[in-house]
Amino acid sequence: MLSIIGMIIAGAVIGALARLIMRGEQNISVLWTIVLGAVGALIGSTVASLFGVAHTPGVDWIRWALSIVAAIIAISVYLSVTGRK
Repeated sequence: MLSIIGMIIAGAVIGALARLIMRGEQNISVLWTIVLGAVGALIGSTVASLFGVAHTPGVDWIRWALSIVAAIIAISVYLSVTGRK
């Protein structure tokens, strides 16, 4: 149960940060922001594990950066598939 709540919180934070970094206005709901942020967090953590930087002392800045980049890509793909601007 805690991992689901943690994924929702991480998805909300990463999705919000990704939308703040992206240029222009994204016409997507809060629910899709959380879902795509969670997808970005999952992909970012997987890529960080592949590079061996998933667990570092202190804050895992590399994993967060990879997660945000993955969320930006996920949001961009979602916007292009749905035709929203």
